[in-house]
Amino acid sequence: QVQLVESGGGLVQAGGSLRLSCAASGGTFSSYHMAWFRRAPGKEREFVATISWSGSITNYADSLKGRFSISRDNAKNTVYLQANSLKPEDTAVYYCAAGQRGTGTMEGWYNNWGQGTQVTVSS
Repeated sequence: QVQLVESGGGLVQAGGSLRLSCAASGGTFSSYHMAWFRRAPGKEREFVATISWSGSITNYADSLKGRFSISRDNAKNTVYLQANSLKPEDTAVYYCAAGQRGTGTMEGWYNNWGQGTQVTVSS
């Protein structure tokens, strides 16, 4: 099992950017595929982005391509989510997840989850 702690959330104006971080501990980070999900108020949690253990494969929710970018630094046991041109509808709790099955877009592919970090985008 790997423990995950997200950081970097906060309040930002529409059009702004944020860089979320997720620090992993307690496991071999480089053996895990990583993902970001989010849950907006009153909605179900949804897939944002995923990255393979090596960083060579990435995948994004179609609606977020071009604005969000996932990356990882295995030397620092950290995965990042760069969110640009933020919109009020991006307001959500963002969760980091880790799994070893693959770079899937469904929650069931990941069995390790962080507590989430709040992102609020004001108009």
